[in-house]
Amino acid sequence: MLSVSDAERLIFDAVRPLHPERNTEVVNLLDATGRILAASVSSKLDFPHWDNSAMDGYAVRFDDVKACSDSEPTILDVIEEIPAGTPPQKTLQPGQTARILTGSMMPEGADTVVMQENTRREGDSVAVLVPPEKPGQFVRRCGSFYQAGNPLIEGGVRLQAADIAVLAAAQATKVRVFRKPRVAILSTGSELVSPEDHLQPGQIVDSNQYALASFLAALGMEPLRVGIVEDNPETLKYSIAEALNWGDVVVSTGGVSVGDYDYIDRILEQLGGDLLVRSVAIKPGKPLTFAQFPKQRALYFGLPGNPVSALVSCWRFVKPALLKLAGLHRGWEPVFVNAKTRVELRSGGGRETYLWGQLLATETGLEFEIPGGSFSSGNLINLMQTNGCARLPVGTKRVEIGETVSVLWVDTPVSHLG
Repeated sequence: MLSVSDAERLIFDAVRPLHPERNTEVVNLLDATGRILAASVSSKLDFPHWDNSAMDGYAVRFDDVKACSDSEPTILDVIEEIPAGTPPQKTLQPGQTARILTGSMMPEGADTVVMQENTRREGDSVAVLVPPEKPGQFVRRCGSFYQAGNPLIEGGVRLQAADIAVLAAAQATKVRVFRKPRVAILSTGSELVSPEDHLQPGQIVDSNQYALASFLAALGMEPLRVGIVEDNPETLKYSIAEALNWGDVVVSTGGVSVGDYDYIDRILEQLGGDLLVRSVAIKPGKPLTFAQFPKQRALYFGLPGNPVSALVSCWRFVKPALLKLAGLHRGWEPVFVNAKTRVELRSGGGRETYLWGQLLATETGLEFEIPGGSFSSGNLINLMQTNGCARLPVGTKRVEIGETVSVLWVDTPVSHLG
């Protein structure tokens, strides 16, 4: 049985990101949200595109107004007004100014903006009452944010709203992104039935297909629901072989423990899989299988059938592996944060233990609490709204109320404490 750190290393080292040339596609910018950029993007435009005003006020020559005061204001002739989106028509000469609005292009001859609160308008002239602190005050210089030709956004990042805004401003209406990794999902177990079926005594509703499909879609993957596969070696072997031929990754639940009907590890070896992980010293989620298939260039995760254990395994191992595979350069690793626990946390101490619950943002920092009711891996109900899992290392049996605990950040944003 491997330690969590050893299992993590073996899994993450085996993951190779999608090839940036063979596994990309070009999409419209409005379809790129959440996608991972495959190549750096540059722009032919400077940002700002031209010198412009950061304030509503007056474009001036610094030398004209540097010595003014409230008692001895500088009087300037207003020669034009420059609305946003309209280029200036005149060049400022000594003693002249132009009315300018935020974002408007600076006129030739002007090097500074005086905010309107520091002026007094008098017909076709304006009195400047407060001198600017330095030349160039309230002027955004052309190219001061970004210079044309340089990388604007590096490849390997997940595109978010702010990134889309920058690309739109750069007139990059199409971008090259990594294709979505294909992930096949199958549930093993003759006792399983679909949520649409009538439940008979002794049967179990297969919630794992739905949980994993949702989990994968939220990560930006392309899930394929293979469905329920009965505990029959030949049927399982056929279904897994088909899934390996289709998917970059196959994720199954059930059949990886040591029971009479747990066939997964044996089948993976028969299909040519290199089994790197068979079990991990983690709770929940001890029976975890990970294999790589060089021929199909595919990876396989065999998760426990217990829905709680399956999701904890996904958060701890599958999520970072898939994000690395998808081409994310940074930020694919598991994220742990420190939080004060609101409740006493307990563990047997023999395995690295993960207790699911909620991270809460308070005025004094992050806090963590576990749900009420029966707290066990068999209780799927209290897994709802989980956004963090407290990690208790091997040998730690108790964390007292108010003590700091390391928490695996499962989801964002952090809940806000009202």
